[in-house]
Amino acid sequence: MIFDSHNKTITTNRLILRLFQQSDAEAVAKLCNNYNLYKSTLYLPYPYAIEDALTWMERHLDNFNANRSYEFAVTDKESGKLYGAIALSNNQNFNNGEIAYWIGEEYWGNGYATEAAEAIVQFAFDEKLYHKVFARYFSSNPASGRVIEKLGMKKEGILIDHVKKENRYEDLVYYGIIN
Repeated sequence: MIFDSHNKTITTNRLILRLFQQSDAEAVAKLCNNYNLYKSTLYLPYPYAIEDALTWMERHLDNFNANRSYEFAVTDKESGKLYGAIALSNNQNFNNGEIAYWIGEEYWGNGYATEAAEAIVQFAFDEKLYHKVFARYFSSNPASGRVIEKLGMKKEGILIDHVKKENRYEDLVYYGIIN
């Protein structure tokens, strides 16, 4: 993992994690306007339009510069193709943050989420000096849990029927890792 603070990019073997640009809005909308992605995420709207993407991106740079959160586009190192997004929150009072991610369905199963998440955890610990990074996922989405386990995170607990999605309560499974 190589972090370039000037360009706000993280480079891995296959990926470049970079800030979103307005020109990404169409690709974001195309990837996010997907029911299978929507049903496994907490805050993604559905249907998803270009306006949703633009509104979502509006505060990214300000949040990054103010150390509130870091939102990265997950892109192919060679072609620049957009695969998804990964974010890291920053709770400065507690010196921790949550990682959250989505990958477009056509790119599932290629290890992009894991590769991006490994880089973000390293960024959190090495660059931002976090004490802890955590993640949570719906128990109905075990694939997301496998990504989190590959990061070396330990299961900390399950919040039963903690959130409501499509008139159904979902368990949230919490994982964490200490630096």
